[in-house]
Amino acid sequence: MDREWSPWRYQYVTGAKKEVTCVFCRLASESSDQENFILHRAKTSYVVLNIYPYMSGHLLIIPFAHLSLLSELPKETSDELMDLTKHCQSILEKEYKPQGFNLGMNLGQAAGAGVAAHLHMHILPRWFGDINFTTTIGETRILPEMLENTYQRLKLYFS
Repeated sequence: MDREWSPWRYQYVTGAKKEVTCVFCRLASESSDQENFILHRAKTSYVVLNIYPYMSGHLLIIPFAHLSLLSELPKETSDELMDLTKHCQSILEKEYKPQGFNLGMNLGQAAGAGVAAHLHMHILPRWFGDINFTTTIGETRILPEMLENTYQRLKLYFS
């Protein structure tokens, strides 16, 4: 029998570590960027690794403003959000050489937002064959890289 080990997902799957306040606001207010996997802070938004990624290199671009709808964002923030998304795509292309990308937002709990009160953009590198029966049937994802390694690989592009 094969065993797959992903201990970093335990707290998420079991709900053992529930945030009382907004996780994205908390991350933005703390200064321990490496511990929190924050890759870059811009004027109105920041880039962080998704700590429960679907793929290695799964990034989030998050406005500092605690807003839930894209239509609520000031133009400066939405422009920067998209510019950072484009920059992240370029970085992921260089570093991971994916064959495609998923990017998007889930606005509202009914749309699948895990943090519905604070909008954020997802960008994920994708490869042919990266989804298999484990993901489709077993709702389990296998990541070939630890978050610390992903952080070190990508942080260089933001320095």
